[in-house]
Amino acid sequence: MTEGKNVRTRRRTLIQRWQAAVRKILWRSDIAASAWIADTALIDRTWPKGIHIGAGAVIGEEAVVLSHDLTRGLYLDTRIGERSIIGPRAMILPGISIGNDCVVAAGALVNRDMPDGSEAIGNPARITAGGASFGNARYGGA
Repeated sequence: MTEGKNVRTRRRTLIQRWQAAVRKILWRSDIAASAWIADTALIDRTWPKGIHIGAGAVIGEEAVVLSHDLTRGLYLDTRIGERSIIGPRAMILPGISIGNDCVVAAGALVNRDMPDGSEAIGNPARITAGGASFGNARYGGA
């Protein structure tokens, strides 16, 4: 595994284990086994093959990760890098690449690619360099 030292292991509920199996086996999404996805998060089911989530990534409650846009007929790959954190109710639009060690704040709407170690805040998201600090743990950056 390519997980870093700062990756915390989280217990998965029975619902989360069931959802992970469905996403991986039936929908053929590319989701790392160590990624933690909240049971209320909405991962695209229209084109699930376009979802790629790296090792140690955390997706918060009611976050939305899309890989399609039916109004424009788009089916694009959406990537979330290793050890990235997607906050509650954040939305990732189709075709967006989020680098490794990134932080997306709660409620942010990400409509542009994010380089490694950056953070996104707001609607639409304003992307800044450097990771965010939460208590004693530092996420992203060096």
